[in-house]
Amino acid sequence: MKDYTNSQISAVIDEHIHNQMHRDILKLRFIDGCTYEAIAEDVGRSPRQVATIISRDVLKIEKHL
Repeated sequence: MKDYTNSQISAVIDEHIHNQMHRDILKLRFIDGCTYEAIAEDVGRSPRQVATIISRDVLKIEKHL
């Protein structure tokens, strides 16, 4: 996703990810550059749960970038 602007990434996330927490997690990772551990602490999930959410949702948004 490095070839896209933050606004393009944000727009695709907003359009194709319907769960607000998942949108927040993806934006923290791909726009703010946060680690899984930092995101997990911020959203009250484990780093493993965050990794699972990211990997699943990236598949949804990659086809739209």
